[in-house]
Amino acid sequence: MKKAVFLDRDGVINKAFVKNGLPFSPPSFNELKILTGVKESIFRLQKLNFICLVVTNQPDVSRGKIEKKTVIKMNNYLKKELKLDDIFVCYHDDHDNCKCRKPKSGLLLEAQKKWNIDIKESYMIGDRWKDIEAGARIGCKTIFIDHNYKEMKPKDSNFITDSLLNAVHLIKQTKNKKSKLHSNI
Repeated sequence: MKKAVFLDRDGVINKAFVKNGLPFSPPSFNELKILTGVKESIFRLQKLNFICLVVTNQPDVSRGKIEKKTVIKMNNYLKKELKLDDIFVCYHDDHDNCKCRKPKSGLLLEAQKKWNIDIKESYMIGDRWKDIEAGARIGCKTIFIDHNYKEMKPKDSNFITDSLLNAVHLIKQTKNKKSKLHSNI
């Protein structure tokens, strides 16, 4: 079985557009900007033998604010530029009551099945409570990137930090502690 890092997209991989204290997806391909340190973070995670998978809610497609083909173009660009292993997308809105929209865990379970992932050895990294809850529901470790949005914060993430690069440092520290523990047995 493989271990993975599930990554939210907007606010973790690329810049989120904050309006009235709430984050939103880039409204067009031209406004898609990869955050500083993300490329290095993905590289480091892959060196630690993690599969890097994006799991993202994109309800603006359902809301008619952006075309699905534009979201696909954005995701293909991110996948190529960052050498991501895969991207899983929910295009639904809350009222659709689907199984894939975070905080439900459908996207993560789909990725787990496709990639044969050991959830207990995996992480979910996100900047909203929905990301953390989706990861916690299936039993992976969670890291909340706190951008101080004006919304509910997750209740019980395993770690809290301010960037993906710092999340990678936390994962590496946790991995090193585990390695030392096993070598002392």
